[in-house]
Amino acid sequence: MTAESGTHMRNGSGHPSPSDPSDTPASPRVPELVLCALDESLAHAWRSVAEAVGDPVRVHQGSVLDVTAQAVVSPANSHGWMRGGIDALYAQAFPGIEQQVRSTILAYHGGELPIGEAVVVPTGEAMPEWLISAPTMRRPGERLPDDTVHPYLAARAVFLLWRDGQFEHGTRFKDIVETIAMPGLGTGVGGVSPATCARQVAAAWEEVFTKVR
Repeated sequence: MTAESGTHMRNGSGHPSPSDPSDTPASPRVPELVLCALDESLAHAWRSVAEAVGDPVRVHQGSVLDVTAQAVVSPANSHGWMRGGIDALYAQAFPGIEQQVRSTILAYHGGELPIGEAVVVPTGEAMPEWLISAPTMRRPGERLPDDTVHPYLAARAVFLLWRDGQFEHGTRFKDIVETIAMPGLGTGVGGVSPATCARQVAAAWEEVFTKVR
């Protein structure tokens, strides 16, 4: 979703937006969430989330790009630079995606997407069709403190975008995305431990979905 396409999510973020009264947040529908990990330590931590949540969540030990999903999560920085870690892989797989993310952030957030918000842009591919940029750090290469809650905030932004987000033409994001593939949030350059990341993602899922079911 570039600034020129006219297909941004409303407000360019995952904030709740008005929806059909017949489809309230209490709806039991949730996305399939595929938690991806290349290394065993993160995969082990992710399994604790899958065991706690149950069927909508599963673990894939391998590349996030090997998952059949309509959307992938980019745990980027607030400025949309995609030069390292999983974001560099996305930039290589989806030519021009960094510029689309940066253009969207510029158009809707003045060039800096706050931690705890998310934007979605098209990848140009049939699958995954969408990339959700949900920053875990303000600046590229930032090392996160031990007491960070940024994985929670990023995951919550992704889940709220799926639950409440609408495109400008009125189509709801959850009507076109059934499966989201999510890599570790802040577990690379950010230095967040797999256990901390998993615990915070589980808390975000409970906050957005479990508590309203």
